[in-house]
Amino acid sequence: MRIVRQTVLDFKLARTEEALTAHGGLALLAEYNHGLGLRAVVDRHLPAPGSPRGYAPSVFVDALVLLLQAGGRRLEDLRDLEREAPLLQLVGGATRPDPDTVGDWLRRMGDPQTGQAGLVGLGVVRDTVTTRILRRDPVAEYTLDADAMQVEAEKRDAQWTYQKVQGYMPMLGFLFESGLCLLDEFREGHVSPQTDQLGFYRRCQQRLPAGKRLARYRADSASYRADLINALEDDGVTWAITADQDVAVNAAIQALPEAAWTEPVVGCGYAVAETVHTMNATRRAFRLIVKRWLKPQPSLLEEPGAPYAYHAVASNWPEEAKGTAEVLAWHNQRGQAENFNKELKSGFGLDQMPCGQFGANAVFFRLGVLAYNLFLGFKRLACPAAWARHTMATVRWKLIQVAGRIVRHAGQVILRLVVDPALLALCHGIRARCWAMSQAP
Repeated sequence: MRIVRQTVLDFKLARTEEALTAHGGLALLAEYNHGLGLRAVVDRHLPAPGSPRGYAPSVFVDALVLLLQAGGRRLEDLRDLEREAPLLQLVGGATRPDPDTVGDWLRRMGDPQTGQAGLVGLGVVRDTVTTRILRRDPVAEYTLDADAMQVEAEKRDAQWTYQKVQGYMPMLGFLFESGLCLLDEFREGHVSPQTDQLGFYRRCQQRLPAGKRLARYRADSASYRADLINALEDDGVTWAITADQDVAVNAAIQALPEAAWTEPVVGCGYAVAETVHTMNATRRAFRLIVKRWLKPQPSLLEEPGAPYAYHAVASNWPEEAKGTAEVLAWHNQRGQAENFNKELKSGFGLDQMPCGQFGANAVFFRLGVLAYNLFLGFKRLACPAAWARHTMATVRWKLIQVAGRIVRHAGQVILRLVVDPALLALCHGIRARCWAMSQAP
């Protein structure tokens, strides 16, 4: 009788008890996190457990940060980390809470009845980590890109956003030069992005270490507010903000003579012009730079003679520093903030929230921002300079998702990685920089 194999390829499956890992490079990120002092800062600023048998707050933070950096997207993914028990033990994470315990902890940390003590403490942790990274950054003057990010969530208490979806609308402040998220404010979905723009800018200012300053500011029309513009002027900040096309702005656009419109590049398909404008409550006039292009298909409901679409940007850039088209190009660079948002969502799983309570989700979101900032610091301070442009997905593929075997020999623990000599040398270099960083004051 002929035996028919019940497989396509000729191999067998079996399980092993060997100490193996599929995320060998995660140990390097864990070492960087420890070298930056993450655990000590967390235990200092977050509420302690309610009983001697409870987990320290650093256990929760460490587990969730490593989960998000490894590619986990929900609390249930913590169960999959059980397969990485030997690796976690290697990096000091032998005790790991289960998903239900983590969910309870998130709710306690974000509980309004305790003043959201955990969320506030995590804010101090984020600021401390960011300060330690920025102190090692040679840049002294930064560009702040302020932007709101919509997070869709069909949760019990999630409100409807202005885009008519249920979810949340966190406000984020990114440093363009490094990508770091200087401030995250988790907001209800129905809270307008225009809310407290001046206060948000001031809180971002306060989070820069001594010797650093916000020298430039970019934002969309949510920041087109007189009180914020006045503050930016008083602080000597160079700014460019998308202008609301209200009655006054539209009147200024229509008053531009045809001779004022020029194509930055012949045949580019659009023209630019500028004028001087002011708002009722602003103390200084500013440049109003306008881009126009022919509408591909004018609406039948529009008035005749309105063939153009417009985009207007208000700015105080000196004319001798940047011309009309140059200011528009500089303002368009704020699109990088959209890439930062995308990295938070797709790279760190912040496109979905784990809990039904607003406070718990605010804590989880801040943990995601912390994991993101730690990753950026890891790339800039511990990795080769060429890695600074890599996304989280790329670093997972090139470094984190590396198979390894953990062995004990002659009283030492050895992580044997399945890598070529060049990558192994790179890993040794990362470890040396993490060590040097841990010894710095």
